[in-house]
This record gives sequence, C-alpha cells and structure tokens, in this order.
Amino acid sequence: MSKKLLTTALIAAFLSAPALAADKMNDLEIAHSAYTAGNIDIRYAHLALAISEHAQVREFADTMIRDHTAVNEAAVALVKKLNVTPQDNDLSRTLVDGAAKKRAELSALNGKAFDCAYAKNEVGYHRVVNQTVETNFVPNATVPELKELLSNALVTFKAHQGHADHMLAALNCGS
Repeated sequence: MSKKLLTTALIAAFLSAPALAADKMNDLEIAHSAYTAGNIDIRYAHLALAISEHAQVREFADTMIRDHTAVNEAAVALVKKLNVTPQDNDLSRTLVDGAAKKRAELSALNGKAFDCAYAKNEVGYHRVVNQTVETNFVPNATVPELKELLSNALVTFKAHQGHADHMLAALNCGS
C-alpha cells in the first residue's frame, strides 16, 4: 500500500469514529482517547523491538516508548491530581480495534517488509494523531492543565512525525 493510500486510510478510519467530533467529547473522553493513542504507539514500538533488527527502527521504537510513556505518566498524574476517571468512548474503542488489526498485520512481517510497514504506519499514525490533537483535542479541552499537557505533548509528537518521515526515507521503501 502506498504511503499516500495508507495515510488516507488511517485518516478515514480515525475521522469516521463517531466520537471524534470533539464538541461531543468531554475532557475525560479526550484524555482517555489521547492516553489510548499513546499506549497504542507504545505497543507498536514494542513489536518493532521484538521483530526488527534495523538499528534506526529500533532507535525510533525506543524513542516512542520513552516519550509516549512519559506523556502517559504525566496524564495519569493529572488524572490523580484532579481526582477524575477518564471515560472510554467510541473513538478510544475504534483506536484499540484498529490497532489490534494493524498489530496482527505487522506481526506477520519480518525484515525489510516489517521495517517499511512499521515506518509507514508511524508516519501515518503520527500525522493523524497530531492533526486530531491540534485541531480537536487542544481547542476543545476545557481543563487548563489538560490543554497544556496536550499542547506540550503535541510538540514532541510533531518531532516524532518528522523522525518517522526521516526513518521511512532512509529505509528506501519505495511508494
């Protein structure tokens, strides 16, 4: 699947989730969806470490685990501070279902085929998640601490997207 087609498919799947209309999501749903998206990328990274032997892919996966874990730990601390419980929702469930399918697809690959599929997935995943955080979650979060956490995390996630783009180009995966 081409990079453009993969990205289009990811965007369509992400945007088709009924709860994505952030005006319909409250802060607890936004927080849960953002946390879920981070956990999904952590799981993709663990899969990459289990399968890939490519140094650049492994380095990227280590970065994903480190950075997404740090953001999720900050989110857990905020939830505890505010004494609230994040709410599962249609978007978070859609993300989990889609990730399970993607992990199964990636698990069936190895070598360069895995590395390229993982890199393409990371580029598309970060593009869609970054767009959602920037255009829906941050503007619609009403709790200042949540808005700040999402805004700060977005800076890191945009760097991840650039890193993923570079990794994909270096792998010479073709289209």
